[in-house]
Amino acid sequence: MLIREATSGDWAAIWPFFHEIVAAGETFTYPLDLAEKEASSWWLLESPSRTVVAVDDDGTVLGTAKMNNNHMGNGAHIASASYMVDPGHSGQGVGRALCAYTLDWARSAGFRAMQFNAVVETNTHAVRLYHSLGFEILGTLPEGFDHPKRGFVGLHIMYRRL
Repeated sequence: MLIREATSGDWAAIWPFFHEIVAAGETFTYPLDLAEKEASSWWLLESPSRTVVAVDDDGTVLGTAKMNNNHMGNGAHIASASYMVDPGHSGQGVGRALCAYTLDWARSAGFRAMQFNAVVETNTHAVRLYHSLGFEILGTLPEGFDHPKRGFVGLHIMYRRL
């Protein structure tokens, strides 16, 4: 697996699984009916932020990550990131590789920590992955997320010092 900078040409491969994940409404706080043009501008970030794709040997996009500062100004020393793995390639280490990549990026870019603002508590695979990579739950916003199947569930704020 290779992780490389995403290009606008990668969007055609990202959009189908991005749309599927967002429309399912189980893991992201994005509008369920997010339009493709708006989604692209939200995901494909400009420098100094970054968006990357994980691809296999054939160049197939397996997943993607975006990374950026979590806040501006005096809070700009804390990074954040988001990840999407094509459901057809889940369980193959793509999410772990993308998360490790973003941690390395944040460290080398001089960030002091990484914070995730809204990890849905029922997204147990992501919570387990982040814990295994050294993140801790700082707190949970009770009923902060309206899950389409489980109703109102908590949103974790997760943090890792770099």
